Amino acid sequence: MLAELKGLNEECGLFAIFGHERAAELTFYGLHALQHRGQQGAGIVTSNGEQLSIHKGVGLVNSIFNEQNLATLKGTSAIGHVRYATEEQSGFENVQPLLFRSQISSMALAHNGEIVNDFALRSQLEAQGSILQTTSDTEIIAHLIKRGGYLALEEAIKQALGMVKGAYAFVLLTEDQLFVALDPYGLRPLSIGKVDDAYVVASETCAFDLVGAEYVREVKPGELIVIDKNGLNSTMFASPMQRALCSMEYVYFSRPDSDLNGINVHASRKLMGKQLAKEASIEADVVTGVPDSSISAAIGYAEESGIPYELGLIKNRYIGRTFIEPNQSSREEGVKMKLSPVRGIVNGKRVVMIDDSIVRGTTSMRIVRLLKEAGATEVHVRIASPPIKNPCFYGVDTTASEDLLASQYSIEEMAEKIGADSLAFLSVEGLENALVDEDSIETGICKACFTGRYPTEIYPREVNANGKGAGA
Repeated sequence: MLAELKGLNEECGLFAIFGHERAAELTFYGLHALQHRGQQGAGIVTSNGEQLSIHKGVGLVNSIFNEQNLATLKGTSAIGHVRYATEEQSGFENVQPLLFRSQISSMALAHNGEIVNDFALRSQLEAQGSILQTTSDTEIIAHLIKRGGYLALEEAIKQALGMVKGAYAFVLLTEDQLFVALDPYGLRPLSIGKVDDAYVVASETCAFDLVGAEYVREVKPGELIVIDKNGLNSTMFASPMQRALCSMEYVYFSRPDSDLNGINVHASRKLMGKQLAKEASIEADVVTGVPDSSISAAIGYAEESGIPYELGLIKNRYIGRTFIEPNQSSREEGVKMKLSPVRGIVNGKRVVMIDDSIVRGTTSMRIVRLLKEAGATEVHVRIASPPIKNPCFYGVDTTASEDLLASQYSIEEMAEKIGADSLAFLSVEGLENALVDEDSIETGICKACFTGRYPTEIYPREVNANGKGAGA
């Protein structure tokens, strides 16, 4: 399902390139490949070696950029960003990259994730005289860097990151350097590639495919990379911790053609579906998946269970996006507009409906109803992830705990609420078996939304004068 319909949204996606004559153009294509990570704003900053140029806007990548404004983005280096924003965070001022000009040199910064001590840092900066123009914690990072004073920029970045807690993958562009960093737990994905002699960086490897780049490696947790005319230099600003890559990247966010930790996303979802079939088998006639992110898991479930996979739900790809807003009523109407059951497939059949997750339950309830209205005699819902019981503090727009269905009801009660004949979830152990090499520090996943055990400290989410804490 589309994230907007489910109340489950990734905050943004990053793309950067250094040393290519078509920097702006390739960044545009890279952002297009990452559009699924954010549909409400996009921006590109380029450098020609002497100055930075910017163009950004609210909306989809194709509506913001055209041949004319891309031609104004001169230079051989660029960073780009696509973002999802909650209703409170929408607005042009929060669209990234953020560009900061000064007498000595300028810098542009784009960030994916969320700083969990953002309110404390913002309060500290304001008490010291800083005037912040956005509600984005990306701006906080920039102010902390500039507080480094006469330190070399690389050292100022390390000092700033030492003050920051939470999830962050970021790219920073100056006139002649590109900086790339990932938090010590590696909560967000970030990879390095090469196209011709230019280095590229992206939130997902699917962006490399579109621009013709070859995958090199992932950015390591706690790593700061500096790319300039001398090539790529890597240092560690923090000791890497046990990897805690957001498990929802595998479950839902990332494109199936991307690779994370050396695992193809489509293949990982099939493994989750196979494990789900082992844990929660049921007698049925057909297996169907909720488009699009659940299709891979449904294929895996069907292969393991021996129940035929069928295309029981179709997504309408030609509906405009004007109705999609981050509120409940729009999500409910969106289900009807986006999905249609295939009556000839489900009529008179016992259906196993595979979905990737349940957040509020509204979407699941409406899909079950659609299938039964189309003649399904039974609908057994199987979820290819554990129950989401806890909010995310690392940049995923999950709602408060009291609005998460699994935090309020038992599985039996949830099944009754969504109208399913039965309901089962993949276990946490099953998820780990599909994704994690237990002997490797590099392949761990964050399971906090399932278990309530967070890899970092969690700070109180204070409310500022505008009625909310800062966020990416």
